[in-house]
Amino acid sequence: MTNAINWFEIPVKDYDRAKRFYSTIMGEDIVDLPMPNMKYGIFPYDIENKGVGGAIVEMEGLNPSMEGSTVYLNGGDNLSLALSKVEMAGGKIIMPKTEIGENGFIAQFSDTEGNRVALHSMS
Repeated sequence: MTNAINWFEIPVKDYDRAKRFYSTIMGEDIVDLPMPNMKYGIFPYDIENKGVGGAIVEMEGLNPSMEGSTVYLNGGDNLSLALSKVEMAGGKIIMPKTEIGENGFIAQFSDTEGNRVALHSMS
């Protein structure tokens, strides 16, 4: 097993708002994937090399949450860049960039939908 996680989904209440938010902080487009009875958008990932991917999803019965599991998104070469966009995009920083020793840096934020999400990078 290469990764413990294969795929993740972040529940959203307003797909278009969430798509703008995540596209802004990640600096990448969220790609729409039409599905019956839901709105679904995929984060960029390296499918050819079996990279871990994920999506935002708006569907009845899925609810954003500040509790439970935390998804750590790739903060890029320096997570300060993505983190600096969180509040201007409508989110709120709940844990600033924090060093975690040899494992790099993390930060947490609440998104526009009410989810607690995090970033990780080595710098």
